[in-house]
Amino acid sequence: QVQLVESGGGLVQAGGSLRLSCAASGRYTMGWFRRAPGKEREFVAAISWSGSGIVYADSVKGRFAISRDNAKNTVDLQMNSLKPEDTAVYYCAADSARASSSPLARNYNYWGQGTQVTVSS
Repeated sequence: QVQLVESGGGLVQAGGSLRLSCAASGRYTMGWFRRAPGKEREFVAAISWSGSGIVYADSVKGRFAISRDNAKNTVDLQMNSLKPEDTAVYYCAADSARASSSPLARNYNYWGQGTQVTVSS
């Protein structure tokens, strides 16, 4: 059973930064998704099993950076220049079947419990 534990959420002012971390029980292709109040879950970023393949949603490109430490089985999401519209519950997810990164939620078969990110204006 794959276990994922997110940390690092919180409250920040617009323009500020936060770093989310996801600790996994093994090494997998990983993704970050978010769900804002009243909206559907959306893709944020993904990183391949090796770390060489990275994909970002257009809405976060240039502001967010995903990275991984394969020795520790952790994946981080550095979020800079945060905007109020980034407010959401952020989830990390693991794809235990594929080595390449993907923005498709259906490819991820394990999900963390989520961490709240709130950006005030």
